[in-house]
Amino acid sequence: MLEVKSLTLGSYQTNCYIIRDSAASRCCLIDPGYDADTILDKLTELGLTVEAILLTHGHFDHVGAVREIAADTGCRVYLCAEDLNLPPQLTGGKLYYTDTYGEGTKLHLAGLDITVLHTPGHTPGSVCLRTEGALFSGDTLFAGTCGRTDLPGGSWEQMQGSLRRLAAIPENLWVLPGHGETSTLDSEKKHNPYLC
Repeated sequence: MLEVKSLTLGSYQTNCYIIRDSAASRCCLIDPGYDADTILDKLTELGLTVEAILLTHGHFDHVGAVREIAADTGCRVYLCAEDLNLPPQLTGGKLYYTDTYGEGTKLHLAGLDITVLHTPGHTPGSVCLRTEGALFSGDTLFAGTCGRTDLPGGSWEQMQGSLRRLAAIPENLWVLPGHGETSTLDSEKKHNPYLC
């Protein structure tokens, strides 16, 4: 069964998620953007070992703590290759990763089966991560709105296509975005003007 712990960190209030199967002693981190020490302390408190870091996109507020955590834990770091050409002012410098993933990639990590959905628009390599009734939507879909597309690499046309794709998912998934409150896909289909 999916277990999720969340930390809201940094000046952009980025959601970092610690996910695992409840029976596993290893976990994945999604979008550790800030405060590596806070994240590592939380992992120690929970008694968990990091197996991998999964990035929804390459912006600095989602990747800022990656290098330090990877150096401390030796974990793998997954990123969509389409974000490797983002300008350094948006990434906080050279992006650190060990592996790339993209549309349809299936991973088995921390006892979970995770599927990658390529959802460009916020960035060329934005992805959503789906596992066990949950959708980690990064900066593609938020409660009541969607991610901005006016930064370099953003595309409103691509965002519209990605949102249409998410709206077509029949299951009522738990939506865990990169910023703000969690929601459900059914609720967003009813109330989010970008998904209706």
